[in-house]
Amino acid sequence: MTQRILLKNSSQEALLDQDVYDTLRQDPRLIKLGVLDNLRLHSSGCVVFQKTQKCDGGGGYRTITIYLHKLIAERYLTDTRSRERNLVGSLNGDKLDCRLANLEYRSRSAASRQRRSSSKLGYTGVYQENNRYRAVISVNRRSVHIGMFATAEEAALAYNKKSRELYGKQGKINKVTPAAPSDQRAGHLAFTDRAR
Repeated sequence: MTQRILLKNSSQEALLDQDVYDTLRQDPRLIKLGVLDNLRLHSSGCVVFQKTQKCDGGGGYRTITIYLHKLIAERYLTDTRSRERNLVGSLNGDKLDCRLANLEYRSRSAASRQRRSSSKLGYTGVYQENNRYRAVISVNRRSVHIGMFATAEEAALAYNKKSRELYGKQGKINKVTPAAPSDQRAGHLAFTDRAR
């Protein structure tokens, strides 16, 4: 069963396993801070609790920050954490889905591959060069040329294929929406096959 928690600064909801939610609801420290009642959507897209309070003994303030996905992973998934795999990420890419089946520890390089693209084209590893699109992928910190394509979508699909081949489920996959009707794409594919 899944528990949904409405976030304080958003109309979106965080998802937790019911038994995880029930356990966190009984934690004295989390109760004292009011964590589950004051979860917010962070600018990174994660679910976070933040509270600024006076330091004991006077002298200034401190901010307590608790990321929900990290809190859950640290309590329930420590046996899957290693020196190399020490960052928590979501398998389905939805950072609001904090259910155990969606969380995993991953390496820094795998986490980097999962970040959203900041490309103008909207696809990781795709760059426009004149009227064509180049697909490249990073392997051991080096750019590897995949190929040149007529559309950004074709280049993104080629990137996806290479990413799966090299990195499996840890690879970055672009979400591709077709740019042209299928009959135009079929004509283009027939042309490129003849050119080979």
